[in-house]
Amino acid sequence: MNLKQELQQLNDKLDKFRRKLAAAEQRGDAVIVAQFKRDIAAVTKQINSVKTQQSRLLQKQGTDIQHLPFHRALTKAEQADMGQLKKTVKGLVVVHPMTALGREMGLTEVTGFAPAKF
Repeated sequence: MNLKQELQQLNDKLDKFRRKLAAAEQRGDAVIVAQFKRDIAAVTKQINSVKTQQSRLLQKQGTDIQHLPFHRALTKAEQADMGQLKKTVKGLVVVHPMTALGREMGLTEVTGFAPAKF
């Protein structure tokens, strides 16, 4: 399963447990409240684990891309005709600053990374 999907499912499960906990607290059912508190703690721990794993994967991907020998910011014209640019430059990786990878790398503008100068 994709990490993003797994994280979404865990967040949904956490939301469901929190709603059921609130209902159990209104009823005054102490046994059910304790059970849902344990469930919430377990799901929160799983969520933190998945987020850590996502972060590690992004860092690894970012370092792999940054190790490419050549990089530069792309002009607006190059961004507009991305298909042509990717056809002419073999191995080009384009990273947008608003994506998770771009934020992880600390980019401020659309940047192309390639094994050769372009």
